[in-house]
Amino acid sequence: MANEVLALDQSTEWANTVLTKIDQKMQAVNQRNWDKIPYIVDHGQYVDMAQKSIYWWTNGFFAGSLWQLQQATGNETYAQNAQKIEAHLKRALSGFTGLHHDVGFMYLHTAVADYRLTQRKESRISGLHAANLLAGRFNVNGQFIRSWNTPKSVGWAIVDSLMNLPLLYWATNETGDPRFQEIAIRHADRLLECLVRADGSVGHIAAFDPATGAFQGIVAGQGFDEKSAWARGQAWALYGYALSYRHTQQERYLTAAKNIAAFVIPKLQEEDYLSLVDYRAPYPNGKKYDASAGVCIACGLLELANWVTTAEAETYQNVAVRILQATVDQWCDWDTQADGIVRMSSQSYHQQAETHVKLVYADYFFIEGILRLLGKDFLIW
Repeated sequence: MANEVLALDQSTEWANTVLTKIDQKMQAVNQRNWDKIPYIVDHGQYVDMAQKSIYWWTNGFFAGSLWQLQQATGNETYAQNAQKIEAHLKRALSGFTGLHHDVGFMYLHTAVADYRLTQRKESRISGLHAANLLAGRFNVNGQFIRSWNTPKSVGWAIVDSLMNLPLLYWATNETGDPRFQEIAIRHADRLLECLVRADGSVGHIAAFDPATGAFQGIVAGQGFDEKSAWARGQAWALYGYALSYRHTQQERYLTAAKNIAAFVIPKLQEEDYLSLVDYRAPYPNGKKYDASAGVCIACGLLELANWVTTAEAETYQNVAVRILQATVDQWCDWDTQADGIVRMSSQSYHQQAETHVKLVYADYFFIEGILRLLGKDFLIW
């Protein structure tokens, strides 16, 4: 069984202890992955996406972890390597054709984070370049930002995109041009209408007629099927709508985030706060987990706690602590000779290759969650 929930002073002491372990491990991982872009751990070492795929959607997350830790610890080597990753991602902007809806993940954690903290002009330019690319993907008739770049996906919008919208909110705040935020709002509204179900569960892919914009239905994507509840999709939606509320103060987004939280919290409690890969799916060959979904949900709940009543906030904070505590107790690897901290992440329900592995974005959300508990996080979104 999971440990009892920690009191506030105990959770702070516990989180400080965990942060010390994170810093010790990440100093070694950072040096070992200098001038590289980590993604997945293979035989103890990260695969370098700077060499394999400069357009890969997760290419900003390691830099995001580094900026968070630089702000929390003052260690400048974290920032130095984050800027090296940012320099690599300028190649992706130049190449352009491989970029898609996840440019928020890529550039909020690199160029925009750098600009917010250092005011470097070239970082601002890269961030605005990425924001314009994301805005350019808006389908006017359908009122959605299209996903991926294949002919099949020309009319698709996915739940993951909600976490990329802060790039557009930032661009409006930075330039004073309302177009970016208006696109984000219209997209968020369209997915609220088409992907968020009455019970608070969320589908992965919304399919539209790309010419008329008519909604055609939900496509299964990375979950079990079109009616299931892919765990990381629930995380993207919960955290994404909480962030859209932060940036717009539109009550419908706060309501959506609370409804999604009400759906996922019991699912996590059933598994002692360890996240399955899909909350509405069969497991005939044994349970399949996704740690990345759990730690992302923890961050979303901690964000949501900023905007609700004291009683609601306490509930969300307690659940977030339980998720992070369970992750530390069951799934963390503190060996400084091995890359990656959080084990047991899975890319999707059906895929076998990336099952119960270490993925860079799980570490990012784990680190952000611990820093949020300590009030030492940098709002990268």
